[in-house]
Amino acid sequence: MILYLHGFRSSPQSFKARAMRARLAELGRLSEWQCPVLPVSPRDAIALAEAIASTAASDDVTVVGSSLGGYYATYLAEKHGWRAVLLNPAVVPQSDLSAYLGEQPLWHGGGSITVLPRHLDELRALTVDAITRPERYFLIAATGDEVIDYRTMLARYPGVRTTLIQGSDHAISDFANYLGDVLAFCDQSPRAAVAPAAA
Repeated sequence: MILYLHGFRSSPQSFKARAMRARLAELGRLSEWQCPVLPVSPRDAIALAEAIASTAASDDVTVVGSSLGGYYATYLAEKHGWRAVLLNPAVVPQSDLSAYLGEQPLWHGGGSITVLPRHLDELRALTVDAITRPERYFLIAATGDEVIDYRTMLARYPGVRTTLIQGSDHAISDFANYLGDVLAFCDQSPRAAVAPAAA
């Protein structure tokens, strides 16, 4: 299963999600794709992701997380041993999103969400002190990200497979150039990216 987690105020209509879905459709692999609308509550978002993953035909799951979704993906990878592709991932969203308390408009389709103080507490509860088994991660970070400093991403994920894009932006507008690498990482044989640690 490929489980895509979108970012803050985003949706399955984000262009990266649509690009991945379209490529999998071309390959006849839509049955592997899941991209839910995530609740504003981080706790509920994690519960939804775990519920969807529990329906996978096997326990071979790759979670692809964009921005805030990357923060969620890191928590899930550490908890469940899943592979994770991180697209300009949020590093300290409980701090970054403190400026967005209250009603916030959504990027796609109209509507809004309401960010509450308890949501920041829920984000803190998902903090991963340090990643383990870096081979399970693939980081794509853009130096031109206008929202998150790419250097904080590199420092957060030492030793992981990394593609550092010179320029670009937070949305990774040239994502199509990297989609092949993302799918190749997703397609590794079960647990190949998560070899057991030596005893």
